[in-house]
Amino acid sequence: MTDCKKIADLIFPDVTKTADYYETKYPQRNLPEGARVTRFAPSPTGYLHFGGLYAAFASKFTAQAANGIFMLRIEDTDKKREIDDGVSCIINGLSAFGIEPDEGVTGFDSEKGEYGPYTQSKRREIYRTFAKKLVEEGKAYPCFCTAEDLDKIRESQENEDIKGYYGKYARCRNLTDEEIEENVNAGVPFTVRLRSEGDISRKIKFDDMIKGKIEMSENVNDVVILKTDGIPTYHFAHAVDDHLMRTTHVVRGDEWIASVPLHIELFRALGFRPVKYAHIAPLLKEENGGKRKLSKRKDPEANVTYYIEKGYPKESVQEYILTILNSNFEDWRRANKQESVSKFPFNFKKVSVSGALFDLVKFNDVSKNVISLMTAQKVYEYVTEWAKTYDNELYALLTADPKKALAIFNIDRENPKPRKDIACWSEVRDYLSYFYNEIYTPNITLPEHINKADACEILTKYKELYSENDSKDEWFAKTKELCTLCGYTPNVKEYKANPDAFKGHVGDVTAVIRVAVTSRVNSPDLYYIMQALGRDEVIARIDTAINFYRG
Repeated sequence: MTDCKKIADLIFPDVTKTADYYETKYPQRNLPEGARVTRFAPSPTGYLHFGGLYAAFASKFTAQAANGIFMLRIEDTDKKREIDDGVSCIINGLSAFGIEPDEGVTGFDSEKGEYGPYTQSKRREIYRTFAKKLVEEGKAYPCFCTAEDLDKIRESQENEDIKGYYGKYARCRNLTDEEIEENVNAGVPFTVRLRSEGDISRKIKFDDMIKGKIEMSENVNDVVILKTDGIPTYHFAHAVDDHLMRTTHVVRGDEWIASVPLHIELFRALGFRPVKYAHIAPLLKEENGGKRKLSKRKDPEANVTYYIEKGYPKESVQEYILTILNSNFEDWRRANKQESVSKFPFNFKKVSVSGALFDLVKFNDVSKNVISLMTAQKVYEYVTEWAKTYDNELYALLTADPKKALAIFNIDRENPKPRKDIACWSEVRDYLSYFYNEIYTPNITLPEHINKADACEILTKYKELYSENDSKDEWFAKTKELCTLCGYTPNVKEYKANPDAFKGHVGDVTAVIRVAVTSRVNSPDLYYIMQALGRDEVIARIDTAINFYRG
């Protein structure tokens, strides 16, 4: 009979601590009843995907709604695929959109919390301790199979329904103590495998927080839990980490559902209570009448840096993610117009089972609404912060005269029906370009139904009436007076009732002035635009338009 304690000491001569030591070091958390402890645990192998941000929000909000803890753990055991500065990409991506972990990694070689290290590469000793425990208990064993040996096993399983390292294919499962000792002393590389007690004829049942009740066959594979370099596999590391960090709920992609039988077996073999899983479906995108996954390769918006570079405020991203994450969010928002999203009662039962549809058009609509409700001061602060990095010329213009910039941003803002012109800060340059000659490109093409002669008459007579000191009511009264002077009616209904009696209506008159002053047929309130531009600039632009129309 195998002396498991002897084998464990042989293959783990450097492990001196015990599992009990770590159970004491990382005690149960002192949290309110029902509090949830969640984590976002990405690998620093590429940019942060919007789907990752989506899952992180679900983790953050379920912990927040239950007065719990949300952690950021970095799973960096796959060093071959890790990219330079991958951790910073993750942290900056989360922070840009308001996801601040309660515990975990906070920067390069920095973290907060009492349950760390929160980076897996720094937890090697912990994993080896628990792997040794499994070997001592006969629940794991060293495997000396080479890559060639494993290839031969795979080839021999070509016609098998179940593939993997199990049963008669598990060549090292029943090695004698002498064979193990001989190999170790000879320096033969080895992995450590779980000694599975699963039976393919038995089923495992679990209740997924999103998918509901799921039934699957038990795991039968003797999977690797420690690689030849002593680094754990994801399967083993996540079980140890989630237990010692006292995680209660794990949100992850539904591609991991197939691994649940193995993960539950690992928890039980280690003597841990399994976490509760919430497997989230991938974000979908419509294409050619069908749907596909939001793709890193095809979709620039899959990368969270897209939203940073475009200048979407964090509030917009939060609002949209919750819109597609929980089916009742929009109803909640209508009933709680001014409430912070942090007050939203997030619920896994309201998450789409089959996958939410990502729609950039809807995203922009949501963002326009969010930005329309911001104060001019807040918009100014956000835009200048973004422009400092991404548009130096715009930054210089806005900061040279903050009072003017605030007046511009305040046009048609902070009223019951604010305009919704801006979806992201990269659109601001075009939105306000006519306020700054440095970035203004005149285009005074008239609407098709207005001729140049009539436009000249309107603008010439408007110059005589215009005063920068007029109140808005006085300004509009003069505009109506201008209609009468030029053969237009100030009453739109009157024009519609008898169009042959007039050249047009007040909307046509203001359109001529608007085009001359802004080069736009659609703009915020024209009175306030002219107030922000100042008399000299308004008259100069009107003169330019008159000269242009006269040819």
